[in-house]
Amino acid sequence: MKKVFSVACLLLLVMFVVAGCAPGMNELVSPRTAASNTAGFWLGLWHGIISPVTFVISLFTRSVEIYEVHNNGGWYNFGFLFGISIIFGGGAGGAARRRSRR
Repeated sequence: MKKVFSVACLLLLVMFVVAGCAPGMNELVSPRTAASNTAGFWLGLWHGIISPVTFVISLFTRSVEIYEVHNNGGWYNFGFLFGISIIFGGGAGGAARRRSRR
């Protein structure tokens, strides 16, 4: 029983730490203009990896978004989609499962 409780507490702690790195609110009123404030490939990759946790939190709060609006375009999108494919297994995960059933 203690092990289950400690694992649950650890999982909750990890979820809060990951959610702390999630993209913020969409501030269209004062958009960021400096190139240093825009999200690039690495931040897109991170946001893609934490997207399942961010999605669940975004259902209950308005201050967390899944996607960073202030990004540099294609590289952020590539990183975001690559991060999502890392988490959900991409195309190779489905192909490996299909081959093992035969």
